[in-house]
Amino acid sequence: MAQIFNVDQSFDQTIFQGASCAFGVFDGVHKGHQFLIECAKQSAQASGGKSLVLTFDVDPDEVFRPDQLKKLMTNEDRIATLAQSGVDGVVVLPFTREFAASSPEEFLYKTFGDMTPAFLHIGFDFKFGARAKGTVEDLRQWGEAHQVTIDAHGLKAEDGAPISATRIRALLSEGDIAEANRLLGHPYYVAGTVEPGRGEGADMGFRTANLEIATAFRALSDGVYAAWADVDGTRYKAAVNVGVPATFADRSHATCEVHLLDFDEDLYGRSVRVEFLHWLRPMKKFDDINELIATVQGNIAWVRENLSVS
Repeated sequence: MAQIFNVDQSFDQTIFQGASCAFGVFDGVHKGHQFLIECAKQSAQASGGKSLVLTFDVDPDEVFRPDQLKKLMTNEDRIATLAQSGVDGVVVLPFTREFAASSPEEFLYKTFGDMTPAFLHIGFDFKFGARAKGTVEDLRQWGEAHQVTIDAHGLKAEDGAPISATRIRALLSEGDIAEANRLLGHPYYVAGTVEPGRGEGADMGFRTANLEIATAFRALSDGVYAAWADVDGTRYKAAVNVGVPATFADRSHATCEVHLLDFDEDLYGRSVRVEFLHWLRPMKKFDDINELIATVQGNIAWVRENLSVS
């Protein structure tokens, strides 16, 4: 795992000297991001310099458009995943309104100082500085003046369309978890602390761990899914209800209810990570409680029989 460098007053900018950097937000660390990071690793290997990922501590949209935000990962998970990408280091810039208000020239100087990298890998539509005025062409001119090779890459494509966080969010909003996972290159997941629920599940023979997921991380469409649940490093097959259970809509709110197969311990207050693999069915209101129980039992049986070891 790569070392994570948080940029503060003690940060030593000499780490950039001769390095090959991939620069971006990287929400989801999907296949497109992985391609850009791999380009930085390859140029570092060829030149003998360090490979670095350069990113922000928060998504800029959290600062400027928090009400519209749908994220694929928490910032902590994003940075940790970047540190596991095989690079030599991850440099984390604090993103503030003051920093964002910098002119393109100030933005670059605040980021690199006089210790510029040898290579900078970015997306072809990269923008920077106040009101996103800085363009790739501006970056190329800066690169020429500071002996930095600017590699602006087109987005990696699958099935004739670019891989992007926006595309993946759209798939998740439609419940197409299989395609979203394919483009991510890893299972989509959420994590949370188990809180007390309504209690009907235990009464009907299938206890659930109830996770409250912040609105910004509810990218996945309501429905029932097959998943893996991780509790303290141990993985369990799980049937997961995402969203407001229609049968109990009058006494519930949007949540994530996880039934872990072959698990009967108390989970209150413990952290659970849920990796979604298959869509099973849409949300449905049941007028007959026996039909509800039979349907849920059928979902659990499908998970037990079909979920492959992962």
